[in-house]
Amino acid sequence: DPAIAATLERHGQIGHQLATAGPVAVNETWARIRTDSAHHAVLWISEWPRSMVYPGFLSPILLSSGIQRSFSLICTPMRSDQAARDIRKKKVEHISDQAQRAKIGQIEDASQTAEYHDVLQQEADLTAGHGILRYTGLITITAETIEDLDAYVAALEQAAIQANSETWILAGQHAKAFTAAALPLCHQV
Repeated sequence: DPAIAATLERHGQIGHQLATAGPVAVNETWARIRTDSAHHAVLWISEWPRSMVYPGFLSPILLSSGIQRSFSLICTPMRSDQAARDIRKKKVEHISDQAQRAKIGQIEDASQTAEYHDVLQQEADLTAGHGILRYTGLITITAETIEDLDAYVAALEQAAIQANSETWILAGQHAKAFTAAALPLCHQV
C-alpha cells in the first residue's frame, strides 16, 4: 500500500499485529484488485525462455524504474512418476511432430531441436535421481491510479518480451494471485 509504506518504515511496531498486518479493504474486479489506497494487477509468466539465457535475463522485468512491483518465484517439486509421464508425453509429441514435418518435407529448426534435447536432459536428470521443479513466476504491479496501473502493465509486458518471456494478466483471479504474489505466505498456486 503506497500510502502506508512510509509510516511502516518509521514505526517498526506497525504490521506486527494481525489487525495492521495487511490491507484493510479489498475490492476485486475482473482485471485488477484494489487495496486501501492502491490498485494492483498480477501478471503470470506463462512462457519462460526456450533458449539458453544469462543469469540476469529477468533484469528488464525486475529493474525497470518507476514501477512499484513485487516478484514471486514459486518452485513446486513434481512427483517423480508424474514428471516421468510428462517427459514421456513431451517426447512422444516431439517425435510425432518430427515425423509429420518429415512427411511434408519441412525442416526441423534449431529451437525444436533444443527443446527435444532439453526433454532428453530432463529425462537423464530424473533417471539419475534428481527432482523436477515446476516454476511459477508472478509479478504484482502496484499504482495509485487505474491509468498508471494500465501503463505499468503495458511497460512490464514489453519488458517481459525483452526477457524472452511471455506474460498473461490473471483476469478473474486477482485476489488469489495477489495473495500468492504480493503477500508470499507459502501459498500454492
